[in-house]
Amino acid sequence: MDPLKALRERGGVARVEALKRAGVTAHALRLATSERRVLSVRRRWVALPDADPLLISAARQGVVLSCITLAERKGLWVLDASSLHVAAPPKAGHATSAGGVIHWSQPVVPRDPDSCEDTIENALTLVARCQPYESALATWESALRQRLVDPGALERLPLPPHARRLLDDARPFADSGTESIFFTRLGWLRIPIVPQMWIHGHRVDFLLGERLIIQIDGGHHVGVQRTSDIAHDALLKLHGYHVLRIGYDQLMRHWPSVQQTILIAIGQRLHIAP
Repeated sequence: MDPLKALRERGGVARVEALKRAGVTAHALRLATSERRVLSVRRRWVALPDADPLLISAARQGVVLSCITLAERKGLWVLDASSLHVAAPPKAGHATSAGGVIHWSQPVVPRDPDSCEDTIENALTLVARCQPYESALATWESALRQRLVDPGALERLPLPPHARRLLDDARPFADSGTESIFFTRLGWLRIPIVPQMWIHGHRVDFLLGERLIIQIDGGHHVGVQRTSDIAHDALLKLHGYHVLRIGYDQLMRHWPSVQQTILIAIGQRLHIAP
């Protein structure tokens, strides 16, 4: 088998043993390497020159991409993925992580020795220990919402306490991580909080009580979306609802002020139907 084709089928980076199992001969691999069509990145690991730099780096350092780095690569909501997070077995003395965070951990799901990426279950387990509770919960709920993990299968894994708590608390309802964080911060209120409820033809982020609606605005609430939001807000007000909109910066950096506004609205009984 052509080594370049075999490498492409494996994401551009692979162990030599995996290529041999796929039918790549030692001669073909040596020829491709001598012609620089294939690069040797570490002992018994090779890659295509245009392969994903993160995968090449992981293979070279003897680690797997994991935690929030893998979560972001899978399309999950993460608060901040600016730092590279990788994982390695507890006694993997050869592993390194240049400028990033390395998690020395025993995986809850066995890691494929031919892969430079961790499983989503292992990554979520590390997120539970690595990230603050509310942002970790948002990532877990993102995974459940996108059905990348099965809660029943997670339940049967030997999860550590931090991960077990997140599994118990996570719900696949939030439309975004910011909504997960909002719900977490107001969960102590002794009034009904219903997420993702359809009212007069549109879905609202949260309904508090009977009449108070909270909308969490992200960066996409501009242009046509913003015009639609304004029109729906007007319709809701005509039907006796009270609408409060919260921006990302308000939620993440000015929460005490946001919470105070909501509590004043509740104190004025705006959440109760007349």
